[in-house]
Amino acid sequence: MRKLLVPFDGSDSAMRALEHAIRLARGTEPVELVIVYAHQPPIIYGEIAMYLPEEKAEEVLRAHSEGILQPAIEKAKAAGVSFTSKVLIGEIAKSIVSCAEASGCDGIVMGTRGMSAISNLVMGSVATKVIHLTTLPVTLVK
Repeated sequence: MRKLLVPFDGSDSAMRALEHAIRLARGTEPVELVIVYAHQPPIIYGEIAMYLPEEKAEEVLRAHSEGILQPAIEKAKAAGVSFTSKVLIGEIAKSIVSCAEASGCDGIVMGTRGMSAISNLVMGSVATKVIHLTTLPVTLVK
């Protein structure tokens, strides 16, 4: 069975990429989707660390991340496609590529513009980095 990694950040572009991946998964050859949300590790220092321990910050961030993934999970379930979902913590583009490779994915399907205002100035900076870091085929969905 082929596998496609689909980074999802809640943006319209990410939703269109997921919808494209679902269409591919419904094709003649079975495809499993690996839907991921990647974020930087929390930065806890100084006085903040006294009020919010690192473990608690990670717990809050994980809950937030799972909330962002929820619409993608619901869409994949409703479509009846095979999928798994994961939250990745680390440098975003590297985490996406590492997860795709470790999961045995055959390709990556992602949106061109994410939630970050800076990445919307040009083709998403994460998408650009992923293209340069991976040897897997990358499909960008506008």
